[in-house]
Amino acid sequence: MRLSLRFILPLFLVLAGIAYAVAPLVDRLTLGWFVRDLALRSSLIANTLQEPLQEQLAAGKKAKIGEFFNRITQDERLFAVGYCAAPTGTVLASRSLPAEIRCSNLNRWEGPDDHLLPSAKGPLHVAVKPMVSEAAPAGQLVVVHDMSFVTRRSEETKRYVFYVFMALAAVVSLLTVIIAQLSWHGWISGMRSLLRGEGLLRQPEFAAQSTLPGFKPIARDLQRLVRELEAETRARDESQVTWTPEALRTILHSELSGEDVIVVSNREPYIHQRRGERIELTRPASGLVTALEPIMRACSGTWIAHGSGSADREVVDKTDRIKVPPEKPAYQLRRVWLTAEEEAGYYYGFANEGLWPLCHIAHVRPTFRSSDWAHYVAVNRKFAKAMVSEAKTKAPIVLVQDYHLALLPKMIHEELPDATIITFWHIPWPNPESFAICPWREEVLAGLLGSSILGFHTQSHCNNFVDTVDRFLEARVDRESFNVSFGAKLTAVRRYPISIAWPPEAEMVQKTVPDCRSSIRQMNDLPPEHKLGVGVDRLDYTKGIMERLRAIERLLELNPDWVGRFSFVQIAAPTRSGIDEYQHHEAQVRAMATRINARFARQGPPPIVLKVEHHEPQAVYEYFRAADLCFVSSLHDGMNLVAKEFVAARDDERGVLILSEFTGAARELPEALIVNPYDADQCAAALHLALSMPAAEQRDRMRLMRGLVAEFNVFRWAGRMLLDAAAMRRRSRLTDKTGRGAT
Repeated sequence: MRLSLRFILPLFLVLAGIAYAVAPLVDRLTLGWFVRDLALRSSLIANTLQEPLQEQLAAGKKAKIGEFFNRITQDERLFAVGYCAAPTGTVLASRSLPAEIRCSNLNRWEGPDDHLLPSAKGPLHVAVKPMVSEAAPAGQLVVVHDMSFVTRRSEETKRYVFYVFMALAAVVSLLTVIIAQLSWHGWISGMRSLLRGEGLLRQPEFAAQSTLPGFKPIARDLQRLVRELEAETRARDESQVTWTPEALRTILHSELSGEDVIVVSNREPYIHQRRGERIELTRPASGLVTALEPIMRACSGTWIAHGSGSADREVVDKTDRIKVPPEKPAYQLRRVWLTAEEEAGYYYGFANEGLWPLCHIAHVRPTFRSSDWAHYVAVNRKFAKAMVSEAKTKAPIVLVQDYHLALLPKMIHEELPDATIITFWHIPWPNPESFAICPWREEVLAGLLGSSILGFHTQSHCNNFVDTVDRFLEARVDRESFNVSFGAKLTAVRRYPISIAWPPEAEMVQKTVPDCRSSIRQMNDLPPEHKLGVGVDRLDYTKGIMERLRAIERLLELNPDWVGRFSFVQIAAPTRSGIDEYQHHEAQVRAMATRINARFARQGPPPIVLKVEHHEPQAVYEYFRAADLCFVSSLHDGMNLVAKEFVAARDDERGVLILSEFTGAARELPEALIVNPYDADQCAAALHLALSMPAAEQRDRMRLMRGLVAEFNVFRWAGRMLLDAAAMRRRSRLTDKTGRGAT
């Protein structure tokens, strides 16, 4: 025992000394990492601010730049931002910029080692980035990060290193005592053999003589553990990424070798319409376009879509392409032309009189015609031909969008078997009993299973799809991994909740909330303090507009005090006006709004302001920022991005969101007032609660929702799909190599 103690005490002291020696080394190493990370982050911030800052300078709005910088520095690590147009000028900066930083001494911070500035709150990291613009050719952006978190982590690191070595010393010491007490002489003999190398030499011999099959269960367990650790590490890494267009480009270049992304959808992101002698450019009211357009701006590539505008043919080149957006081209739009008969059968017929009501279960009977199905197949082939012609390699990354193109994945796979096809179904997927109504259910399912990855908004939609495949196809369904094997093709069925770009574009929120409140009320002849609600939808029977108006009527019945004090603006963009059901629905909405306004016709504004017309996104955001509440009452919806857009628009952290429980967004935004749109009394109570909710409660609810929309933005939605596609490609290459090696 005394001999053991003589060994343990020096060991303990040696490990303690190593701990004290290693801790500063680890400290310096991590500090260097943090400094490099902050320098990279500063470059990303400078690139992001380049365009909005140039616009502010060009517009001569220098007074608003400080306010713009103050909003940016709400990030917990971003301490201050400043801009110097010239070395002799005055710095335009956020309020927190240290006094030591002036335009005249910026060269002090441009050296390779002199990036740290001491302060009372802790060290600050200063980065100076050139910002060349027409307004200030030699301008420089100053980005200051708070490094107090580095100090805290450094202390934690040193403490953990010390604890680890002490724990190691304790474990080694305990093992030493136990072994010494059991067999001191055997232990010494074993150590001598080990030092002579005898143990090392015998180890392979023992391994060769062991029964290898007995270790297979252990190997399987280890492989499963490695996969779980990989999944946890990836999830952790994904959560730590700040999802921006730059992050998305990085994923494309690092994970997918910078390959171009090809998007295929029915709806185009930009429509050219002829208005007399001029051509007018519009952006359609579509959640799909809202989500995908910022992705394409970030990733470039090609977007293939139906050219539906009256002037679309006049603006494309000889290959039917046009670069968009017009103000700053970032990607190619390839237009596909359809005849009037094809559009009637494929779009209005099978897609929107058949699949749309079938999947939304909105009490409208689906209509299926064999002629519509023939056009649907032909148009899907036309899109497949266009996609193959746009592919630059044999293995492109194709993002197929929505129910208009259900047959396209299989057609692409037949032409380009090495393509990675990510199909996203933007609308709900019904249960097998409902989908059984479709006469061509097997063909639709087989078409979708041509995808490498098939995405839905919610897990319940994934479950319904897998159940439907299991019911109607001879396919192998793995419900643990949610993979479907059909026709020697494996398809991963995954949940990808869609979202919007974050932060909103600067022009969307450049008008202050008070200015929006004032201008919108003046525009609609409403008093300055008049309570205002807003709804923004396509004029579609699935959006619950009738139920929404009925709830407002019930509110005024139960709470007459709101008559003359509250108005609801319903923005309803016309859609699919060639379908009888939509014409009938529009007539019903107009009639109900007229009846409610007549019923409560007293002195003062009408309770319903119905605007059946298209509104550009900037005008919609102005209504969002002016309103006291937003009511989303969809009867059945995949996600509904209007709810998230309203949250994104409210940087004042005010306003109340009333949200249907039948939307995918209701699962992500529980801080909204969740309602059953069929229950008029419940919806009326939610409207009354929203109109009388204290500002503090509004702020708490909105802050939580904005945090979620910021973190789970559209770039994360696309990034998750692309990361899964990259992992699938790596797995496929590994399988191919293994197969060749086996043969």
